[in-house]
Amino acid sequence: MDKVERLISMIMILLKKEVVSTKEFAQLFQVSKRTILRDMETLSLSNIPIYSVHGVNGGYGLMEEYKVDKRLLSNSDLENIVTALGGLEQIFMSEEVKTTIKKIEAMVGPLPLNRSVQLSFYEWEGRSEILESLKACQESILKKRLLSFDYIDKNGTVTKRTVEPYELHFSEASWYLKGFCLHRQGYRTFKLSRIDHLTMEESTFHPREDGSEQEREAAYQPPLVEIKALISPSVKDQFIERYGRKSIVNYSAERLLATIYVPQNSTGFQFLASFGTHLKIVEPQAYVEDFRNYLNRMMENYSG
Repeated sequence: MDKVERLISMIMILLKKEVVSTKEFAQLFQVSKRTILRDMETLSLSNIPIYSVHGVNGGYGLMEEYKVDKRLLSNSDLENIVTALGGLEQIFMSEEVKTTIKKIEAMVGPLPLNRSVQLSFYEWEGRSEILESLKACQESILKKRLLSFDYIDKNGTVTKRTVEPYELHFSEASWYLKGFCLHRQGYRTFKLSRIDHLTMEESTFHPREDGSEQEREAAYQPPLVEIKALISPSVKDQFIERYGRKSIVNYSAERLLATIYVPQNSTGFQFLASFGTHLKIVEPQAYVEDFRNYLNRMMENYSG
């Protein structure tokens, strides 16, 4: 953390708390007490109305008039921010997120254990491997340094790529890197779990100005087809979560009729096959035939 960011963080904390000791600041920002004293001198010279309190409970505070004029976030606002950051922390365990949460909690005090919103994610073993790639990608984005890696596509083909990294994207349960691929001379999206031998190069790059092309590529979705399927009540909740209640109507005592949109490719087939005997596609007939062929190819792996 650089000095400017630390000074801004100090002001945010002082806006919320009455008095903060030098020791508290030093522990929070992991610097010496002497550094904190110099920071307070800098803030005072910048016309920030800081006053000092001597004694056992001493420290630094902000003039009350300044707090009234400048405070923008309520306790509820800050707790909502911490809740959102807590979700990010569980899927992307970075020191930056942890530090940010500590800063905000320092402003409002420790958050109650009985918060109304709790977020939980599976502790997949592979997450630690992805985390290393995430950190490297994030560092490259911030430092504007090229990334080189081997990329394995869905067919197992390996290609060497050098990319100008621009953005990390989390979708469903997977992380993606978006950037300009020098190998293909175009904007591409790479799934992190398909990246191997990731290396941050010494070479830097200047961000391209044709961001609209990146946005179009990032927004690309495979063609979707409308299908109708009979489903068991036991999987109704999964369809509600993805497609909403309006996608389902009663059909019989044992089945519901779901009208949904899925990709007309192997991704769509894999999703539908995950429901096993709890789902039967009824139309369109062409999709039924394609899905049947997909299942037959899958069964061939177990024949003989």
